[in-house]
Amino acid sequence: MIVDCAVYHDGHRTEGPDDLSDALAAARASGGFVWIGLHEPSEKEFALVTEEFSLHPLAVEDALKAHQRPKLEVYDDSLFMVLKPVVYEPSSDTVTTGEVMVFLGHAFVVTVRHGEGSPLGVVRSRLEREPELLGKGPTSVLYAITDATVDHYLDVATELQTDLEELEAEVFSPDVGGSRNTASRIYTFKRQVLEFRRATGPLAAPLVRLSGTGGYTTGVPFVDEKAQPFFRDVSDHLTRVNESVEGLDRLVSDILSAHLAQMSVRQNDDMRKISAWAAMAAIPTMAAGIYGMNFEHMPELHWVGSYPALMALLVVTEVLVFRLFKRRGWL
Repeated sequence: MIVDCAVYHDGHRTEGPDDLSDALAAARASGGFVWIGLHEPSEKEFALVTEEFSLHPLAVEDALKAHQRPKLEVYDDSLFMVLKPVVYEPSSDTVTTGEVMVFLGHAFVVTVRHGEGSPLGVVRSRLEREPELLGKGPTSVLYAITDATVDHYLDVATELQTDLEELEAEVFSPDVGGSRNTASRIYTFKRQVLEFRRATGPLAAPLVRLSGTGGYTTGVPFVDEKAQPFFRDVSDHLTRVNESVEGLDRLVSDILSAHLAQMSVRQNDDMRKISAWAAMAAIPTMAAGIYGMNFEHMPELHWVGSYPALMALLVVTEVLVFRLFKRRGWL
């Protein structure tokens, strides 16, 4: 459905006509642009927008189906960009992603939102409080959306770093480091980092293109070349985010390896203790086995001191073996 529709002239908002064609005509006549915001539109609802703004059918298909990677595509009559805003849920320590599709053309911006993790409402309000920036045209909307999305990535990366430090403290804690749930928590955290990475990683190439770096010598159609330094700043922030995500991914892998190594060492310690006690139990078992064979000619059976002597020998032997295992760290 259409969430908002407004015509902007010289950075100031005027309510757009109900008819989209009239809104676009009014925007072009005044030298401004129209910004239409939609939230999870159906194919029927989006058909009118597609017809009025001559959107490319492939881009329209992507906007309706969602589940797209961040990308930037240029068509004859418009530019199409996909971003994946990220939301961090502190209560469950989970990362969820939404999607924002931006159609940019001559005197119009169409934004399509999927999910709840998009900053469009905040972005529109902030831009309307900055008429000088909004007066730059549709490019200012694209810049503001990408800037807000990437800035929120930095916040999420900070939250994940805090969670990782807590997880690291748990793994190396002598009390709970061997918990059965620890490995599951580490794996779940790695899944959150992977989800975050899917949103941030592919966005690097579109921002490099918008900033005019990385071998791109010509500007992007429908985007003001004077905005390239601003997109370059956003690209720098995204680079910091991607470096942080890479670091988180490596650290969580190292923590998982450390946890598994700890578990292996503890299992070896347990096996050594079990083996040591089994060896100590084997000594009296052997003596009992020998003297329980019921042979007739066993001299020790007819000696009065046999039993006390055997008990003393067993005690001395057990003490010596216990001290040996203790000294070697098996007990």
